[in-house]
Amino acid sequence: MAALKASSLILPSLNTHRRGNYNTTKATINLPQRVSKITLPHIKSNTSSFEQLEKQLSPNVEALIERDETDPSVIAKLYAIMEAVADRIEMHKNIGDQRNEWNSLLLNSINALTLAAATMAGIASMSDGDATAVALSSTAMYVAATGMLSIVNKIQPSQLAEEQRNATRLFKQLHNQIQTILSIGNPNPIHVKEFMDKVLALDRAFPLPLLGAMLDKFPATVEPAVWWPRNGRKQPKTSKGYNGWNGKLEEEMREIVNVIKRKDEEEYLNLGEKALKLNKVLAMSGPVLTGVAAVGSAMLSQSHGGWAAALAVGGGALAAVANTLEHGGQVGMVFEMYRSNAGFFKLMEESIESNLKEDDLERRENGEMVEMKVALQLGRSLSELRNLAEDSLVKGDAIDEFASKLF
Repeated sequence: MAALKASSLILPSLNTHRRGNYNTTKATINLPQRVSKITLPHIKSNTSSFEQLEKQLSPNVEALIERDETDPSVIAKLYAIMEAVADRIEMHKNIGDQRNEWNSLLLNSINALTLAAATMAGIASMSDGDATAVALSSTAMYVAATGMLSIVNKIQPSQLAEEQRNATRLFKQLHNQIQTILSIGNPNPIHVKEFMDKVLALDRAFPLPLLGAMLDKFPATVEPAVWWPRNGRKQPKTSKGYNGWNGKLEEEMREIVNVIKRKDEEEYLNLGEKALKLNKVLAMSGPVLTGVAAVGSAMLSQSHGGWAAALAVGGGALAAVANTLEHGGQVGMVFEMYRSNAGFFKLMEESIESNLKEDDLERRENGEMVEMKVALQLGRSLSELRNLAEDSLVKGDAIDEFASKLF
């Protein structure tokens, strides 16, 4: 009985519920010194009250339980992937700097060889004495320049450097995404698989070795660069009920995709084709001109002046011009930049379309978040993005405006 009266002092609301208006001031109870030893009887009818009291005393219980349910091995794997990504960032940065230096060094070396050989050929053509040694030296330098030009034009150091710069930027982006998941997300095995696929896709898109793995620098057709996994898979359910999508937003996103396809992606593919054609012409012209100049300089020992001197001197000068335009102007880098920009828009298209094709709204990324990301990627505000969609809906293919304001 004493224990029950003590419970009435601690939880008066419970006794009021059971006995009506219970006046606790009329009871005189002498509590023992060790109050912590008092045990309350189990009252089945008031279980909900105890649950409410527990929630008031421990408001973060659910968060702690949810945190404990995360598999520690998943977090460890994500940290391992993040360390590998950080290592790749450093590798691509260092190799990109190295290949950019290759471009400058080989450009200057080949031009120096070519112009020196042309100068020696001119001296040999004007010499009254025996100039065989000078002519043969000029021929040897032209042959060396031809071989070097053939190799350099094949590997395109400026394009290789641009590939590594793109890889460095994209790996940094991936590194930040993993950090975000670890900071505010709820990591699960699906994230591990997703990031592993992205790392491997980047490795295939931007290979480090030259022999056997180097990308074709003169493809038959220009296609957007692809650095993301192409195997489509369903995302886990991330929301319940409303997910930011509605009919108007879906129509807006479809129009944005149409504008990107018709204007931005097509424009950069056309520019890429022009850069590729120019690069092919210059890549073939350099070795051909130095080869012709080598033949002309070899004939100087038998006939002075005339057509032999014209070939030797003129061919060397034109070869230096072609080499400077190709590698000094970094035409290969420009082609890779256009191809990469087309890939950027291709990724946007696939990302938006994958959300629109998913019938289950709970498996889509939040619609308002998608709209904000698209606006930021295109360099537009939300109102400008919606105006662009409305213009595309009204004008169709006749729209003159590009989707992106960044490129």
